[in-house]
Amino acid sequence: MDTQQQLHYLKTLGIRIWVPSDFAPQLSRQRHLPEQQAGADAQLQQQTENTRAPVTAQSDWPALEAKVQSCTACDLHADRTQTVFGTGDPNARIMVIGEAPGAEEDVRGEPFVGRAGRLLNEMLKAIGLQREQVYITNIIKCRPPANRNPLQEEAYHCAPYLQRQIALVAPRVIFAVGKIAARDLLKIDQPISKMRGKLYSYAPLDIPVIVTYHPAYLLRSPREKRKSWQDLKRLKAQAG
Repeated sequence: MDTQQQLHYLKTLGIRIWVPSDFAPQLSRQRHLPEQQAGADAQLQQQTENTRAPVTAQSDWPALEAKVQSCTACDLHADRTQTVFGTGDPNARIMVIGEAPGAEEDVRGEPFVGRAGRLLNEMLKAIGLQREQVYITNIIKCRPPANRNPLQEEAYHCAPYLQRQIALVAPRVIFAVGKIAARDLLKIDQPISKMRGKLYSYAPLDIPVIVTYHPAYLLRSPREKRKSWQDLKRLKAQAG
């Protein structure tokens, strides 16, 4: 990408000045859940094993998507128009993981297609990438009512589907957008402001994770776009 194109996308993001800075990532390992949470998870798994379609290491893309479409493990299935599985390059170097589908995503069956999705597209273009060159999905695959944040219980039900998606893509780096995505991937409950600027690891597969603000938040808080640009540069460097 030439300088003029990059300046165009930075202007679209609301970033007028770019000051390069070095990135010295600190690898932060996934911490364990408290014992009581682990016990609650075990109980939840036992209660729902008959409603969540089983995912195995042999589940390929068509089989996995079919399992998601037939899932009735939580109440979200009752009001969905359709599931929102994922889109993009199944062999991508970068995997973008958001929180949950919104109203437009529920109708179209594709993640990040509303205003936040359009901003995400511009963010990717700013580092020389088209939407089709990454793989995009969410922590959960059905829209929560009134676009509320997904509950931890709902994310738990979807976790095996997401884990298999990550294994199939095998990206060089995961870009976790939003607090919910970061919390459920890393099992760390901290504000995004404290998680940015570090390099984490998705423990099951030891895949680097970079955390950033959700595009929907950036639409409400445009002053934070400059910080997201720093995250994008780190993402590009990590992806190679």
